[in-house]
Amino acid sequence: MGIMNIPSQKKSFELIEQMKMMSHIIDHSITVANVAYFLSRKLKNKFPEIDINLATSAALLHDITKTRSFKTKESHSATGGEMLTGLGYPETGDIIRQHVILDSYTMNSSVSEQEIVNYSDKRVLHDQVVLLKKRLAYIHKKYGTQKGFKGRIKIMWAKTENLEKKLFSHLNIKPEELSLNIEHRIKRQDYDKWLEGIY
Repeated sequence: MGIMNIPSQKKSFELIEQMKMMSHIIDHSITVANVAYFLSRKLKNKFPEIDINLATSAALLHDITKTRSFKTKESHSATGGEMLTGLGYPETGDIIRQHVILDSYTMNSSVSEQEIVNYSDKRVLHDQVVLLKKRLAYIHKKYGTQKGFKGRIKIMWAKTENLEKKLFSHLNIKPEELSLNIEHRIKRQDYDKWLEGIY
């Protein structure tokens, strides 16, 4: 396998600015990236093949086309994945493509970066790390009334609960302790400084 091309933090900020991401989506993405960084770093002890930079970068860019999707109604996971793949970051693109729904949910396999980013996104409501139950309540309220969505949300959530069990079976903390353990590796101030040209 060749050398993986992963967007740097500065490149990620450049893409976020290019895509004119809404401020609250930037804050959400930064929090998801910090959760993914923590989880991938901890899980790497058990699964050395996990690439921390890949998981963190994909998490930071997971909603790269979401702002645009409010007008276009595009699937932001699909188009975000396509965008990063087209820019020469296929591994990052593949994770972004799966951040809403994973291609497969398996309990007995190694933990992948796709699973880490998918789960990290499910634990962040706006820019706060919350329990799955709280995030689900929000998703139900926002999307549950749309035709065909209610059943899909229910199935996805059962799978996400299983994913949580899988990830935390390899960690020495409980899901409810996650918010207390997140290090703020990437900060909103980093992006603001980059915008001002002093980063």
